[in-house]
Amino acid sequence: MNFLSYKSVKELMRTLVKDVKLDLEQAIKHKNTATFVVPGGTTPGPLFDLLSTTDIEWNKVTVFSTDERWVETDSPRSNFGLIKRRLLKGPASNANLLALFQKNKNLIDGAHSLSKSVSKHLPIDVLILGMGTDMHTASLFPNAEELIFAQSINAPAVVPIIPTNRSLEPRVTLSAKSLETAFKTHVLVIGDDKKVAIKKAVTLEPSSAPISQFLNNAFVHWCSK
Repeated sequence: MNFLSYKSVKELMRTLVKDVKLDLEQAIKHKNTATFVVPGGTTPGPLFDLLSTTDIEWNKVTVFSTDERWVETDSPRSNFGLIKRRLLKGPASNANLLALFQKNKNLIDGAHSLSKSVSKHLPIDVLILGMGTDMHTASLFPNAEELIFAQSINAPAVVPIIPTNRSLEPRVTLSAKSLETAFKTHVLVIGDDKKVAIKKAVTLEPSSAPISQFLNNAFVHWCSK
């Protein structure tokens, strides 16, 4: 794990934008296309705002989220909607945004269909992961019923997940194999509690700390607040 510490969120975001720009440009130079996978939630919003103004050949970039709640794309709970609002504007509006949701399909059938479409864009060129204080990433939650399958080498590209907390929406997530094979991985964490969590994660097995599976070659970008 390459742990990078910053004095402020602004410094972190500016540096990460430069890194992502370089990573995407290298992928485009190598194969004339790039797959860019990002987390949902509130933390990456400022990063998306900065990236949206960055001069990249966005028409050659396919973007999708690490995971998605099984809700309509115009729902305020949708990662697709967040990415569309915050990233796909200005120059970045030319990117191809792939939704991890399929209308009129149930969770299981939708995940199966999405695995086929997502597989066309693998391996991931540039991956940004978030992390919760429970050391989950994407929708790979510690001790979730589907975790063993989602972390197995035989898992499809996209896996259905039903959170242990039944009040939360069912969702789909990229499998561990899909995430682990990314060429470049950046982990975005903000807060002292998350620093403690990620330092702990490297000492634990992926079954109890799913983020740990992706840290060996990752660049972890952290600041206190």
